[in-house]
Amino acid sequence: MTLSGRHIVLVEDDEIMGGSIHQRLDLEGASVTWIKLMGRGLSAIRTPHRPVDAVVCDIRLPDGTGEELYEALCRTTTPPPFLFITGQGGIDQAVRLLRAGAPDYITKPFEMGGFLDRLTLILRPEESDDLPPQTGISAGAHRVDRLATEYAAGDHPVLIRGEKGLGKARLARRIHDLSDRRAARFAEISAHRDDRADPALVKALTTVGEGTLHINGLDGLSVASQDRLIQTLSEDAPFRVIASAWPAVDSCVAAGDLRADLLYLFKEHEIFIPPLAERTKDAVWLAKQFFESLNRHRDPPLKGLSSHAESAIRAHDWPGNGRELRARMLRAIRAAQGDWLFPSDIFPELGAQSDRFSTLSEARDAAERQQIIAALTRTDGHILEAAKLLKVSRTTLWEKMQKLGL
Repeated sequence: MTLSGRHIVLVEDDEIMGGSIHQRLDLEGASVTWIKLMGRGLSAIRTPHRPVDAVVCDIRLPDGTGEELYEALCRTTTPPPFLFITGQGGIDQAVRLLRAGAPDYITKPFEMGGFLDRLTLILRPEESDDLPPQTGISAGAHRVDRLATEYAAGDHPVLIRGEKGLGKARLARRIHDLSDRRAARFAEISAHRDDRADPALVKALTTVGEGTLHINGLDGLSVASQDRLIQTLSEDAPFRVIASAWPAVDSCVAAGDLRADLLYLFKEHEIFIPPLAERTKDAVWLAKQFFESLNRHRDPPLKGLSSHAESAIRAHDWPGNGRELRARMLRAIRAAQGDWLFPSDIFPELGAQSDRFSTLSEARDAAERQQIIAALTRTDGHILEAAKLLKVSRTTLWEKMQKLGL
């Protein structure tokens, strides 16, 4: 794969490095938009003059960080592939970005050939179509797949709840493909609160025909869009609607951000996808699927995952779920020095921080996060019931979930 015709956004304030990268990408045939500030980068990526194929971004910027830029994009859309540039002192941030699903990072100084190889790799089309259709091999995954098959046979609205990176959109597409509507259109809109969500919904409602409309982020619909959707569904719409949302979507009703009648219309048929941290068997299984899919593009190919790597995968908490797992596997397969993948290939922070000891605050946050995830899993994502299990108020639980990114 070449870079010819690709649109790359370069976010780099250093004149020498930025100029060097810009010049080389030009020589490779890419179209480059060079931005020197985080704020301008945000608008250039959110509302580009043409689709963005990838972003090359320095982690340290004059008005913020590349991490802040990436997180801001994740809150309102699915960002394009990012290749982060960092110094040795920025490894902590780069690892956090891997956990959030960012495909790769490269440390200074680097050779331009290696940089181009990294960029080309993250531009490779997603290999998700090569993955098995099922969610996993655990009991929780089997329940998700059973409900997907069961709901595909009907026409009622479906709600898919789960954390980021669990493949909610992929599951919505699978339900469509298993249904009698498979020959009709599958339309998808992002319902995050911005100026484009309302017109996107209006257009989708009028063009989806007898197909399936997936609303990515039911809890992000504006009041006007919620009213319009309720009205459309009450008029016996010819299409089907599948919505996805965060596990604690019920709290949006309590906060007045989501109409209760709209949520309960979907909750009659809902699927809760347990986080990967609660499905260690699925984490290893999914890692092997990604390995087989990605390794075929490596020359020479690796032999496989070592048993030590499998153990490390089981022990990791996977805050970014499958998105993080794919990002780590993508980078590990590219960077591996031996014939097998080892823990340090998948978790570069093991080598970079081998002498670093977690603070009490970090340890406490990690323990609280794991316990909250366990409570939400046991209560099928109902925040009030989870709060009762944890013996805290619903408000306290919600605040902790916000703090811990749940």
